[in-house]
Amino acid sequence: MRVLMFGWEFPPINSGGLGVACQGIVEGLVGNGQQVYLVLPKVTSGMKSLSSDAFKILSAHESGGIVRTIDVPSGLYSPYTNAEHYQKFIEELTDKDAKAPEKLYGKNLFEEVYRYAAQASAYAKKVPHEVIHTHDWLTAEAGIQAKKISGQPMVMHVHATEFDRSGDHVNQQVYDMERRGMHHADRIIAVSEFTKKLLIKQYGVKEFKIDVVHNAIQQNFSTYHKSHHINHTDKIVLFLGRMTMQKGPDYFLQMAKRVLEVVKKVKFVMAGDGDMMQKVVDMAVNLGIERNVLFGGFLKGNEVERAYASADLYVMPSVSEPFGLTPLEAIRNGAPVLISKQSGVSEVIKNALRVDFWDVDEMANQVVAALRYPALKHTLNEHALKEVHKMTWHKQSKKIVETYRKARKEHRQK
Repeated sequence: MRVLMFGWEFPPINSGGLGVACQGIVEGLVGNGQQVYLVLPKVTSGMKSLSSDAFKILSAHESGGIVRTIDVPSGLYSPYTNAEHYQKFIEELTDKDAKAPEKLYGKNLFEEVYRYAAQASAYAKKVPHEVIHTHDWLTAEAGIQAKKISGQPMVMHVHATEFDRSGDHVNQQVYDMERRGMHHADRIIAVSEFTKKLLIKQYGVKEFKIDVVHNAIQQNFSTYHKSHHINHTDKIVLFLGRMTMQKGPDYFLQMAKRVLEVVKKVKFVMAGDGDMMQKVVDMAVNLGIERNVLFGGFLKGNEVERAYASADLYVMPSVSEPFGLTPLEAIRNGAPVLISKQSGVSEVIKNALRVDFWDVDEMANQVVAALRYPALKHTLNEHALKEVHKMTWHKQSKKIVETYRKARKEHRQK
């Protein structure tokens, strides 16, 4: 099947787990014999701009699958950007070069999204395809416009919603764009049952229209070992993610305070960046635990693998996590995990410690147990590794293809 896919980022240039998931999906589809035409903003793809009839072939498999990328000139936005952050980016850009904003399509994020949609959807006339695949709200409008042009069915892949990112402070314009995409789509892929329920409740999507396809992970296992500890006498508890309300870094620090009252030789490593960064740093000082909290900043590449391999325990205290790839990455690198019950990944990894994100006392109790009893850590990771081995993108992409087939069938019947 020929798939016209609209994305926003693709490794090695990506700002988070959504780009990694997009890569896994594309590679899984190609491995199953599908032909994917991936349309990306030029700035985030890191590739030379290509004309409509000069696609760059990234990979071809014996299965017959092919993936080709099409670069669309665009402004610098990411799936984690909101309107305020985008405006700040424009102002900073103007300080460096007064004419720089003129080179961008839009002076605010939403105008940028619509202009990307207009440019990207034009490929619906030029690229042969049987289905359109979009990812989250930034590419939903491109999919809607492409569907109008080609008449082919649209599948919207929901990795996260505005409720996950913003909690009770939902941006109405983002919500409206998400809802519009969902109701124009012929079918929706949700990354978890957790997300599926949210789409039904908050967006009015009919249950029959949603297919749940959990994320997977690349099966390349780390060569890093525990010798990378900061101090051989210290235990390492790791947080790796964006410093935002969604990821719960404040709950992580509250837990750390309680753990240190019981176990002294522990370092809490917080790797990542985000709008809560200064608040989190100040919070560590106010709690009096700044000597035991190390801030690693935004990590990428081998730095991420090394961080996981150095950890005695990885903690994901997310307030609302549609899926959550980081626990899988941690397990792959030999670290046992403690995950929030408010996450999609808790549906597929059974050999993990679990806790409600707000229950910092219980979270601390479980961290202490994992640090004090090596047998518990070993058992958790040994069995979790077996689960991770079964979670391949090749397997999950077959479910995505089945969604494509449903979308095509239902679209013809309308």
